Amino acid sequence: MKIVIIGGTGLIGTKTVARLAARGHDVIAASPNTGINTITGEGLSKALEGAEIVIDLANSPSFEDTAVMEFFQTSGRNLLSAANAAGVRHHIALSVVGTDQLQGSGYFRAKKAQEDLIKASGIPFTIVHSTQFFEFVSGIANAGTVGNDTHLSTAFIQPISSNDVADAMTVFALGEPVNGIVEIAGPDRFRMHELVAKYLRAMQDPRTVIADPKAAYFGVELSENALVPGINPRLGTNRFEDWLGHSIAAQ
Repeated sequence: MKIVIIGGTGLIGTKTVARLAARGHDVIAASPNTGINTITGEGLSKALEGAEIVIDLANSPSFEDTAVMEFFQTSGRNLLSAANAAGVRHHIALSVVGTDQLQGSGYFRAKKAQEDLIKASGIPFTIVHSTQFFEFVSGIANAGTVGNDTHLSTAFIQPISSNDVADAMTVFALGEPVNGIVEIAGPDRFRMHELVAKYLRAMQDPRTVIADPKAAYFGVELSENALVPGINPRLGTNRFEDWLGHSIAAQ
């Protein structure tokens, strides 16, 4: 099958491209760098000619409220219009566990807007809600840092490896559309402040983690379970400690 992956040159995209290509599919890694741009529309219609499946892994370069909303709405409309015209039979998009609960954040409002466009498009779809990636833990630490302290929520988090995300996206892409939301997560659950403290210690980072139940997570206060999946998610097999060990060894 011909499969177009928007954001195909990013962290999850490159791994998903490799997995699908290894199974014999004709995979297009779409990004502005490859001449396919969902914001301007450049190269989009041509890329989707004959495509049966589209996987949308694109992310906004800015998390500022107005910019991120404009990105996901513009990208979503352009992509879905081109997919409809091309007769795409399955649209898969990567989103975030907890999106519905985190509407106090401009980023999550934009993700919800993207999801709403997909649901209204008429194209059979699967929306994949993922927990945060292992690779994003450093970003969580940086977002909460003031001086030498990192103020972080005590809410639960169940991070997943990028390899497990790519595995899941491959499986969902080759399966039937669910016309709804599926959830993926890592195998282990942590308190956010404890997870980041573990990471910083391993990286010999001197910052001190301050546990604060009211600490904002990208602009929104978290309930205990906002970032963890509900019943029967697809669970990855890679554990955070193993990933951390490999990351240290690679330094």
